Amino acid sequence: MGRKSSIDRLDPEIKAYLLAMIATGSMTLNELIVDLQERFPAAAASGDLPSRSAVGRYGQKLERRLAAIRASTEAAKLIQAHAGDDKDARSEALTAMVQTELFEAILELQEADAEGDDAADPGERVALLSKAAKNIATLTRSSINLKEFQAKVEEATRKKLLEEQRAKIEAMPTKGGVTAETKAAIREALGIA
Repeated sequence: MGRKSSIDRLDPEIKAYLLAMIATGSMTLNELIVDLQERFPAAAASGDLPSRSAVGRYGQKLERRLAAIRASTEAAKLIQAHAGDDKDARSEALTAMVQTELFEAILELQEADAEGDDAADPGERVALLSKAAKNIATLTRSSINLKEFQAKVEEATRKKLLEEQRAKIEAMPTKGGVTAETKAAIREALGIA
């Protein structure tokens, strides 16, 4: 297995700051290096800050991960918008989180291959991806079952409400200007047969 990157070996405070700055994209690479040297002079003096190329490589890796997260989040939003399902938001979010983790794991496997890391055995990779696919399928089935259940509950609730409204309309007295025609117009407006 390869050596840890100089970013991963950083003091947690420096690493957290660096990752936040990379994620915001508010500085160029050169500006970020200068900012790190000014903000953490002791680490700069001791040579503990990462090189420009290490920050650049790490930034590219982080950007790929952020792009994968953005893509899965956007996909979840689109699916939810087109499905018209507001009640399954937690399952949608959970699915998106799992997808993001899978994207990240796949990226890490690809990076390990690119770096010549022998720790990612192809057989082990296939087994891990197979397990992930099986768990995603289970999660998807669960989400579908939940949506079907919600649709049945919604339909039953609507039927009950319509029956209650029908009974109230029929119980309305005919005096005071409520005629059979008025009741029929109310039933029609409410969609009660």
